[in-house]
Amino acid sequence: MNTKEAISLFKYYVQSNHKQRTIESYTVLLDRFNAIHAERPLEGISPDEIFHFLESVTLKLSKSTRRLRYAQLKAFYNFIIDRCSLNMRNPCKTALLSKSFHAPKQLPHKILERKTVDEMIYNTDITSLPQLLRYFLE
Repeated sequence: MNTKEAISLFKYYVQSNHKQRTIESYTVLLDRFNAIHAERPLEGISPDEIFHFLESVTLKLSKSTRRLRYAQLKAFYNFIIDRCSLNMRNPCKTALLSKSFHAPKQLPHKILERKTVDEMIYNTDITSLPQLLRYFLE
């Protein structure tokens, strides 16, 4: 299956199952991918080529947008592999791509102990209390 056929099949799926903003977001990425790889077979596109494509498309974009474009291309390949029963591995699931476009791990929020909060309240200057009350009540 060539890339052009796969993209048109995926676009029909997205249009029938997603919201307009999602459709527009996928369309921008897939149209660019189609412009470069239209007549090539999906199996012939290497992870290295996908990496260079994503780098060129997301060059000056934020990290979250870069991760989104990677996730969209990965979802495209997952859909085509699953629905068309292609015997290939998703080229987006390589160490190079997943490390380059991964989401950073969230650190757990630090929760203050009750004793610390009590000390902060106790040590608050009483003269500033009326100002604080006016601030929160307005």
